[in-house]
Amino acid sequence: MNGQRWLPFLLLCFVIGVLARSPILITMAVTLMVAVAFARWWRRHSLDGIVYSRRWHYRRMFPGEKTTIRIDIENRKLLPVPWLRTEDFWADAIGPEDPLGLAPSHIEGMGFLVNVFSLRWFERIHRNYTLLFRQRGVYQVGPVQLESGDLFGMYEKRAETSTTEYITVFPEILPPRDFNLEAEDPFGDRRSHRRIFEDPNRPIGIREYHPEDEFRRVHWPATAHTGQLQVKVYQPVSSQVMMVCLNASTFPHYWEGYLPGLLEHLIKLAATISRQGIDNGYAVGLISNGYLAHADQPFRVPPGRSPRQLARLFEVLAAVTPLTTTSFERYLLHSMPSVPYGATLVIITALFNHELSETLMRIKRYRLHTTVLSLAVDPPPDIPGARMIHLPYVEPA
Repeated sequence: MNGQRWLPFLLLCFVIGVLARSPILITMAVTLMVAVAFARWWRRHSLDGIVYSRRWHYRRMFPGEKTTIRIDIENRKLLPVPWLRTEDFWADAIGPEDPLGLAPSHIEGMGFLVNVFSLRWFERIHRNYTLLFRQRGVYQVGPVQLESGDLFGMYEKRAETSTTEYITVFPEILPPRDFNLEAEDPFGDRRSHRRIFEDPNRPIGIREYHPEDEFRRVHWPATAHTGQLQVKVYQPVSSQVMMVCLNASTFPHYWEGYLPGLLEHLIKLAATISRQGIDNGYAVGLISNGYLAHADQPFRVPPGRSPRQLARLFEVLAAVTPLTTTSFERYLLHSMPSVPYGATLVIITALFNHELSETLMRIKRYRLHTTVLSLAVDPPPDIPGARMIHLPYVEPA
């Protein structure tokens, strides 16, 4: 009912009642006009002091896990709210355990968590839900549409709150045995937890040339002065760094689309390798040509071994989207200067082409350990200085 449309009619009744000297008609018209005015005032203030909030138990979980959430709605004013309808914009992937818990929306994969309340003055009501995290990703929850009105149902008022939050669903961690990797160290042999490398940025002296020395180590001024080949000696440093390099492309060209199952398997494999590297004492970093949710460029996570590093890696992998507009080979070469010297490279890819082979040949000159995990159907070629692991992906039936 729209009371605004009744005002001309009520005003006409009042004028007729005055002219006809009819107390009943005058009283009815005045009473209804007062009710309409009061309803308009009530509608104007119906959403004042309404506070909608979510109380999360956990905001970050793995697929298949459940958590609880409490929805609080509070009326912080003297005026009661006879009815209040809330529509919370929600992703199906993190919706209630009941598949019918969300009302459908016009956006695929999104719905509305709908509630109807009746609040007295300064009253707070809460409702509890059990959520099931179904799929990896970073999901937006909110905003919330509030709708209320007056006691008589004449007027309605809508408002949108800015209570927008983000929930992270980590990628699934797979058992290492599913990849046929050695349990001890799948990235190559190592003698100890602290390997020693020479930092080329820290020369500390010279010595005579040995047959196993690389030609670029030759110190030409010292060679000319002594008449014998002399090589540089660098400062030894401890290093145990792993860079996980994820190729998020599932087709040779980004405009061809992507394979959802294959992309998810790549991300699961990257998460599993990252965790295994942290457990083995590596300082693990991550680079990829994939774009993150709510971002427009590839990402790079510097290596680290702090307790927060693994959670950071999982958060980044959870946000990887199918969008890729940068060649993985080009981005990998561009990222090499920021990778610590002597770091172990673990390249995870579903595509193995001639460009990637050339890239591996170029980076092998200053990378001591490179492992390639290929999910392509055909086995990768043998490349000197790189360890190849063939893990062909099979689409689940």
